[in-house]
Amino acid sequence: MWLRWKYCHNKQMRRVLIPQNLQSLPSKLPTGALHTLNGQSMGTTWTVRYIHSDQSSQTVVQTLIQRELDLVVAQMSTWQADSNLSLFNSAGANTWHTLPSAFFQVLDCALTIAADTDGAFDPTIGAVVNLWGFGPNGQRISPPSKSEVEAVHAYTGWQKLQLDQSGMRVLQPGNLYVDFSGIAKGYSVDLIAQALEAAGIENYLIEVGGELSGAGIKPDGQPWWVALEMSPSASGISESIVALHGLAVATSGDYRRYFDYQGQHYAHTIDPRTGFPINRTSNALVSVSVLHAQCMIADALATAFTVMGTQAALSYAEQHDVAVLLMEQTPEGDKEYLSPQLMAMLE
Repeated sequence: MWLRWKYCHNKQMRRVLIPQNLQSLPSKLPTGALHTLNGQSMGTTWTVRYIHSDQSSQTVVQTLIQRELDLVVAQMSTWQADSNLSLFNSAGANTWHTLPSAFFQVLDCALTIAADTDGAFDPTIGAVVNLWGFGPNGQRISPPSKSEVEAVHAYTGWQKLQLDQSGMRVLQPGNLYVDFSGIAKGYSVDLIAQALEAAGIENYLIEVGGELSGAGIKPDGQPWWVALEMSPSASGISESIVALHGLAVATSGDYRRYFDYQGQHYAHTIDPRTGFPINRTSNALVSVSVLHAQCMIADALATAFTVMGTQAALSYAEQHDVAVLLMEQTPEGDKEYLSPQLMAMLE
């Protein structure tokens, strides 16, 4: 019998989330040992835990994981000058570019979410991200001027991207800088999951830069339990743990990358509609965790919800059947909000 709540060692209440599809867990324990692989890619770290009966499988699995990560970097990195994305960003105006399959799939998904969220998620915000010091141009210790932001922001806008679905092409209208930093990590998790399953590995837990996906069970019969990431400043908030089976989770927080200047906190999440970072004065959200079958979608929605704010994010989540946990910081203390879809995991 699964318990709705547990006590952890420090007597703080722990919330336990049970996905609706947990009844589809394997009926037999997996055979083999628990292996752990890790490495670095996309400026972050990755870890994969999986069950396999062959010790020598580690070399093969490490190779297939690295292959998928290298594919994402080669096609979608703004830090690599010869990536497909960098070549598109530097291309001349009014030029069409045939895209490799992965690039096209991510761009198509990014534009769909941009439209669904009224631009709260926008892959064309890259030049503004760079201006604020959160891109490959390097960090900064003071904010740009309003006029600088307005000048660069004028070149953004997801509506400016034209996709040719049949030809898998995209038009560079001129000076448009696409950035997949809010979706590419999640996509890489999905690619690794597909690669593991194609190799016959059905029980695994994947983590790339804090985004996770899991399937199956461990040798002891337990699912892959993970704790949802919380803001370091969180106080009086119950820890949430979830059984990841056929499910991914992505978290966005204003504490991950930021700089402070003259008492103002500038987070790495930029509101594409204004060109300015979200701030705690107008948007109290400090952490957003989204659970979804696809990590790519969870990753993008976590960013979009952070921009949208609590009530708009909850409204979207309810309308689109999305499980999300929001945490905001208020003068009265930290507050949590669970969408109805996440609440259902408590039952």
